[in-house]
Amino acid sequence: MTATPNAVVIETPEGVRFALPLAGVVARFLALIIDLLAIATIGSVLEKIAAVIGAVSPDSMAAVTILGYFAIIIGYGIVFEWIWHGQTPGKRVLSLRVMDANGLKLQASQIAVRNLMRAIDSLPGSYLVGGMAVLLTKRHQRLGDMVANTIVIQQHRLALPDLMRLNLDEKFNSLTSVPHLAARLRQQITPDLVELAYQSLLRRDELESDVKLEVFRLLADRFRALVKFPDEITAGLTDERYVRNALQIALTSASSRALRTTH
Repeated sequence: MTATPNAVVIETPEGVRFALPLAGVVARFLALIIDLLAIATIGSVLEKIAAVIGAVSPDSMAAVTILGYFAIIIGYGIVFEWIWHGQTPGKRVLSLRVMDANGLKLQASQIAVRNLMRAIDSLPGSYLVGGMAVLLTKRHQRLGDMVANTIVIQQHRLALPDLMRLNLDEKFNSLTSVPHLAARLRQQITPDLVELAYQSLLRRDELESDVKLEVFRLLADRFRALVKFPDEITAGLTDERYVRNALQIALTSASSRALRTTH
């Protein structure tokens, strides 16, 4: 993996390279402000609950407030970044996403570590330590990102016309014959997997035959791990065809919307 001033280039073991734009300090700060406002809103609800408890047991009120705020501040980022695959509400609004620095699947342990490190990144106030780290490191990482081996990227919307570049000429996509499974695949797929599949299909003619077979085998296995389609509709599909069909589902929907991804 190499880094440029505004992007990071990840190379997979199969030799496929992807350039991902890094999130800048301003975008990350704005996302943080949104998340802090959300946390404050949740905190106000906690205070009302604590006040009710305090009417019954004043000694319990302080304990509930302290423990509650700790759980909210730490748990907020962990829960959202796990459920939303590297995004909090603030990051989603600003189109940012946390990902593994080597392009691997983001792990729960990485999410936990980077959020626990916020206590240090926020020192001595207003996230001064974390902000300086983002400005001074090549991959725009705060201390939590460096310890967890994560980066934050800036996402852009993938326009539907780009599908034409893939020459998706399937007259019949067998995966769409099971609508509820197709919908589940669209919900479960992650932006990094969409990008990997998209770029691999764009560059399939540049890959050596054995490398291409291995790339699409790995990609097809990742798609199959998300949703299990009946064997009778997938038995005749090659790995590349399976990836093409799955990507077609991921990039289109009944509302003809574009999937937010890392292109």
